[in-house]
Amino acid sequence: MRIGDVSFWYADIGLPSTRRPPLDGDSSADVAIIGAGYSGLWTAYYLKKADPSLKVIVLEKEFAGFGASGRNGGWLTGGFAWNHERYMATSSREAVRGMVRAMNGTVDEVIRVAEAEGIDADIRRTDEMMVAVNPAQLQRLSAEVKHRQGWGEEDRVWEIGAEEAMARVAVPGTLGGMIVSNVARVQPAKLVRGLARVVDGLGVRICEGTAVTSFEKGRVVTARGVVKAPVILRCTEGFTAGFPDLKREWLPLNSAQIATEPLPEEVWAKIGWNGYEILGDFANAYCYCQRTREGRITVGARGVPYRYGSSLDTNGAPDGETIRRLVGILHTHFPAAKPFRVDHAWCGVLGVPRDWCATVGLDAATGIGWAGGYVGVGVSTSNLSGRTLADLALGRKTELTALPWVNRRVRSWEPEPFRWMGVHGMYALLNAADRSEARHRGPPSKLGRLGNWLTGR
Repeated sequence: MRIGDVSFWYADIGLPSTRRPPLDGDSSADVAIIGAGYSGLWTAYYLKKADPSLKVIVLEKEFAGFGASGRNGGWLTGGFAWNHERYMATSSREAVRGMVRAMNGTVDEVIRVAEAEGIDADIRRTDEMMVAVNPAQLQRLSAEVKHRQGWGEEDRVWEIGAEEAMARVAVPGTLGGMIVSNVARVQPAKLVRGLARVVDGLGVRICEGTAVTSFEKGRVVTARGVVKAPVILRCTEGFTAGFPDLKREWLPLNSAQIATEPLPEEVWAKIGWNGYEILGDFANAYCYCQRTREGRITVGARGVPYRYGSSLDTNGAPDGETIRRLVGILHTHFPAAKPFRVDHAWCGVLGVPRDWCATVGLDAATGIGWAGGYVGVGVSTSNLSGRTLADLALGRKTELTALPWVNRRVRSWEPEPFRWMGVHGMYALLNAADRSEARHRGPPSKLGRLGNWLTGR
């Protein structure tokens, strides 16, 4: 099994053989962007499309797409994964419904740009299917369908029975499924590398191998020089805690995946999955899966969720316990794949704000903006934040800049060891709830609600 090496997605296409030149001394720009992942690259793309004369510099410590953008599960969902009521508390119900609609539109927008710009990212339109394999999960499934339909997703979210769900993907014990339409499966590293190529072609300067050490109004400091810019946009998501002053801003939550070897047709005949749905379950500590272009199964889940002191992984290498858990999920949901090899295991971090709700904004007084805290749905959310950041940087007042996540600030995470204790306590309770629900096959365990309450999820 290959461990780390950034991700399987890079094993699929190859790590960049050369790097773009780093910053080579002091420079200036109209807009400086920190981070060359989806958020930073989408922002650069829409800025240059709006005003080709803008001088835009993107500063990246490693290479474009090194972080979550090149490691995620490849779910392009347009889903609203956060607490609707928390946004409504500072806006209105209709404003939140507008944000739901804007999120739903990101799938078509990403596909439109990919087609227009010639980005081949194995994009395949499909459905999302979340299955329930015990009564407690089925109860959560029905509640989630009702909840999302109540927030304006009546036409794209619905419940199906066990027979229809099993006909799609034969996950043992399935009692029902939630279907979300108008989603897509992608190869995430292909998408981010293709986007970087397009942004390059528009005249954006991407400086790889250029670590930002600090930033303040009007200037970004790196080991290779200072960039002066009236607008500075921080697009560092799960890596935000690397800045000492932002150590408690967003928590870097670990997520890990495995990929099987390509499976033979007789295995697929048993599993089904002919619609290439992006697939998950309604466990408290949920998983996320896809059937890849070449017939592999990828399985992702949280594993060991958080490293003390907001530490990061080393080049995408997960620990052995996390790999064991992922293989267990694979063999439980897809027993026909049990005789076959797991080729690759990798991990990365995603950004989690203290209230588990994404945010994008720009401080007019300092010219410093930010986007992130996507809590695991960054493939689609980053496109919306990129368009929004571009509008904010250009001083435009648009429908996007009026959405309720704009300029929304939340309190910081607790200092250590309380941060570590809270997150690990939450996932211990969620895993205990899943074991209890599988064993007793009754209503949802109170341990799950307690786990979410522990960190304000």
